[in-house]
Amino acid sequence: MSHIRVRVAAVAALLAPLAACSPGAGQGAAAGDAEGGGPHAAEDRPATVTVTPKGNGVRAGGTVKVNATGGRITSVVVADDEGHTLAGQVAADGSAWISKRKAVPGTSYTVTARTTTEAGTKNAVTSVFTTAEADKVNKVDWRPGTKATVGIAQPVSLVFDHPVTDKAAVERQLRLTTSNATEGSWAWLEDWSGRDRVDWRPREYWKPGTKVSLSAELNGTDSGDGGWFVRDYSTGFTIGESQIVKVDLDRRQLTLERDGQTVRTVPVSGGTPGGDKRSWRGTAVLIAKEGTINMNSETVGLGDAYDRMVDNSMRLTWSGMYAHAAQWNSRWFGRANKSSGCIGMSDTNAAWLYARVRPGDPFEVKGKDTKGVVAPGNGFGDWNVPWDAWQAKSALR
Repeated sequence: MSHIRVRVAAVAALLAPLAACSPGAGQGAAAGDAEGGGPHAAEDRPATVTVTPKGNGVRAGGTVKVNATGGRITSVVVADDEGHTLAGQVAADGSAWISKRKAVPGTSYTVTARTTTEAGTKNAVTSVFTTAEADKVNKVDWRPGTKATVGIAQPVSLVFDHPVTDKAAVERQLRLTTSNATEGSWAWLEDWSGRDRVDWRPREYWKPGTKVSLSAELNGTDSGDGGWFVRDYSTGFTIGESQIVKVDLDRRQLTLERDGQTVRTVPVSGGTPGGDKRSWRGTAVLIAKEGTINMNSETVGLGDAYDRMVDNSMRLTWSGMYAHAAQWNSRWFGRANKSSGCIGMSDTNAAWLYARVRPGDPFEVKGKDTKGVVAPGNGFGDWNVPWDAWQAKSALR
C-alpha cells in the first residue's frame, strides 16, 4: 500500500508544473489587461470643448456655437448679466450646440457647457464674451396695437426710424401666425413719411374672427445702415365683423355694407373735380377715428382755403383725406362734389357712421374725376397693389 501512495505523489508532482504553465481562463484575462491597457491602465479624459465667440468687443448679431470632441454635449446655458438666456439646440450626435437667437450689442455673456464621455466622465466648461456697443439703434412703430379688434382690411405694418438696407435679414425675423392659416405676404414700401416700412396683408380681406399674432424677434439684428435693433416687438389682434364702406363719387353717395348686406346709404359730397381738390380713389383703409380735430388747408398744400374744427373725423390717408361731418357743405350732399378732397356728409350721418366703423374697415372709393389711386404708403393703400406684385415686394422672394 505504501508503494502505491509514493507513485501517486510522484505523478502529482510531475503534473504540477504543467498546470502552472497552461493558459487558464483567469490568468489569460489578466495577461490581456496588462498588455492592452485595461480600465485601470489609463485614466478616462473629459471631452474637449470649444466655444465661439470669445473675448471682448465681439461683433453682435452672430450665433453662439459650442463644439465637443471625445464626448457628448449634455447642456449649454448662455446667459447675460441680467439672466436672459439664448436658447439653442444640441446636434443629434451631441457634438455641437448652436443658439437660435443672436447675441445683442453691448452685452456680456457667460457660456456654461456640460459634457459626458462614454465612460461616464462629466465636465463643465465656462467661457465669457462681450459684444461691442451699437453705433446706431433702429426702432419700430407698428400697427395695429395689441388686443385691438380691427376691420377686415387692416394690414400689419412696421415703420422703421432709420433706413433698412438689409431687408432680408429683418424680414427673416418676422413671424406672423393666424388662427386659420390665412394666406398672405410681407411687402416693403416707402411710408408717406419717407421712412422704410414693411406690411403684411392677406391675399383677400381677412375672415371675421381671425386671431393674428406677430413676433418680431429683432433684438440683435443688424438692419444695415440704419443700425441695430436692441429689442423684440410683438402684437396680437382680432378681426371684427365684415364691414365695407363703398363710396361712389359719381353718384355722390356712401353705403355701409355689413356681412354683404346694405345697412344704410347716405348722400355725400367728395373732392371738387378738375384740380388738386379732387379725392383719391381705390381702397383706402380707415386708419383712425380722430373725433373733433382742426383741419387747416395749408397743412395739405391747399393754401388758405379752410381752417375749421371738424367733427366725427375718420382718417383715410396720411395725405389728409377724411370722411367727416361737413354741415357747411350741406347744399351739395348727393348733388355735386364740392369738398377739398374729403368725403363730407351731414352731422347726423357722420355721427351715425362714426359710431359703427372701426380702424381697418375698407373704404372702396370709385369715381371718374379723381387724382389717382391711393398709394400703398399713403395710409394703408396696400389693397391697390395686385397680389402678384405685392408678393414680389417681399425681400425673401
